[in-house]
Amino acid sequence: MSRRRTPKKRFLSPDPVYDSHLVHMIVNHLMKKGKKSLAYRMFYESMKQIGEVTKQDPVKIIEQAVRNATPLVEVKARRVGGSTYQVPLEVTPERGTALAIRWILTSCRSRSGRNMISKLSNEFLDASKNMGNAIRKRDELHRMAEANKAFTKYRF
Repeated sequence: MSRRRTPKKRFLSPDPVYDSHLVHMIVNHLMKKGKKSLAYRMFYESMKQIGEVTKQDPVKIIEQAVRNATPLVEVKARRVGGSTYQVPLEVTPERGTALAIRWILTSCRSRSGRNMISKLSNEFLDASKNMGNAIRKRDELHRMAEANKAFTKYRF
């Protein structure tokens, strides 16, 4: 990590089909070993499935899912003296979105099912309804921050 200056923020271009920055971020997180075309194909198939199931705009469903899974606070380990405290901190919107996308994709990868397309669409549908493993992860993080609220004085 550089100590001299903060790097310039790089902005993603929107994806070609839905013209959404969020979709491009999700595809970049979904991609493994540089296979972006495969990631796009899987994601667009799951978007088509979401549209068929809900009869709504799939981009709205995915935005709602990411919004539901986004944490407001997180805990960071901080050493004070000889002991380590879990200090609750507010999450910036960019980091919150990145965490939500990461949690949704890891929970869909650990889900049992036939193919990645159905697992991905089911996880997005669950997260949009405030259910699923990603929402459980967010609630667990919020509970931990609530339990360690006494250590907010060690915020940095």
